[in-house]
Amino acid sequence: MIDIAVVDYGMGNLRSVSKALEHVAPNKNIVVTSNASDIAAAAKVVFPGQGAMPDCMRELESRGLHEAIVSAAANKPFLGICIGLQLLFEHSEEGDANGLGILAGKVKRFSAEEMHDANGDKLKVPHMGWNQVYQKQAHPMWKDIADGERFYYVHSYFVQPADETLVAGVTNYPKPFTGAIAKNNIFAVQFHPEKSQHAGLQLLANFVQWNGQ
Repeated sequence: MIDIAVVDYGMGNLRSVSKALEHVAPNKNIVVTSNASDIAAAAKVVFPGQGAMPDCMRELESRGLHEAIVSAAANKPFLGICIGLQLLFEHSEEGDANGLGILAGKVKRFSAEEMHDANGDKLKVPHMGWNQVYQKQAHPMWKDIADGERFYYVHSYFVQPADETLVAGVTNYPKPFTGAIAKNNIFAVQFHPEKSQHAGLQLLANFVQWNGQ
């Protein structure tokens, strides 16, 4: 039995994700896979990724993983990471690309005109480094993680859900943007828990324990 399938569609360093999961769940069978059958058979699914949205969608389609991801997101504990969050939505400004459309909303680029801090200094895009995540709703995935805890980000785009009640966490850069979303069995984050030291490992440990409710 596959306890956790980490989806491999050729985008991003999946070794760090799988190693972090193995660290918090040494007795679980964790498989990095590009096989739709493995994803269907797994008890839980982690959907990570790095890179450009159009490239990610093309790789998902070429590997026959589109339907497997949609099905997994509908019926089992599902964790999206970085592009794995963005791909859940309908459309991205990045390459004018359609996503999987599992959740209603758009993926937007940080506005160059707004990229200034309180002192008027210019902020860089991509947003890269440690930043605080403020929890917007209680959720099992936040167990033993302090509100305002710092996580590691690397991104130029952020999700804008059509339904604001999906937002589980926000980060300021400089204005609030969606750092995490939650809906039923889906939890997804813009930051990289596998690169976020103690807090990130705690979030992954929470996923191992989470039953999707």
